[in-house]
Amino acid sequence: MQGMLETALANPWSTLRGVLDGPLHPGGREATERLLDRADVTAGTGVLDVGCGAGESLGVARERGANAVGLDRDPVASDSDGGRAIRGEMTQLPVAGSAVEVVLAECVICLAADRERALDEAARVVEPGGRLALSDVVVGGRVPDLPDPIVDALCLTRSRGREATIAGVEDAGFVVDDVCDHREDLLAMQDRIEARVDYEGLLGLMGERGQRLLDGIHEAEAAVDDGRIGYISLVAERTDR
Repeated sequence: MQGMLETALANPWSTLRGVLDGPLHPGGREATERLLDRADVTAGTGVLDVGCGAGESLGVARERGANAVGLDRDPVASDSDGGRAIRGEMTQLPVAGSAVEVVLAECVICLAADRERALDEAARVVEPGGRLALSDVVVGGRVPDLPDPIVDALCLTRSRGREATIAGVEDAGFVVDDVCDHREDLLAMQDRIEARVDYEGLLGLMGERGQRLLDGIHEAEAAVDDGRIGYISLVAERTDR
């Protein structure tokens, strides 16, 4: 059991995928559908899903007839999943300039080692007048000093505030059309995880370290509850530059 817990902590995203049985971002498939609607993704729209992971959102885009391709550091999606993916980094997209109409980036820019370059790359590959459909974790106020596995699971390492996130998109050459808050989706995701995972029982097996992790989980939950950790989505149009 101890070995299983260590494995889970070493790869929190894989663990969360097993717990949630679906997309790892707040709102899941429904949030993706709404974001694609806002970005006018319809039949024939050329879409690049950056950080496509297991391909759930890629499949959603292709179901509506979009010409969608995924990109991931370690792609899992395949044609049998309703999507196809290529290997690559978001800071150096292996895609020609102005090649796609929409870049989809769900809960992934916060993971980039260089956020500015990742957003610049998104602007480079989108045609003038094309769109960036982005969702991401945002932080505000004093976020607690959390254990590394919790920081990783919540994608907090490089997260920024709401206004800084919007400003970064605009600095890359986009005009932000609309921004939506997903507080309720985030709270619902938190409740779903709590209902499926016995934190106290599992972490109680790890002694003092387990208690530190449990304390960190409670601190993170409090930060979500009071809005210090949030989640937003936005659609932005690339300016002709």
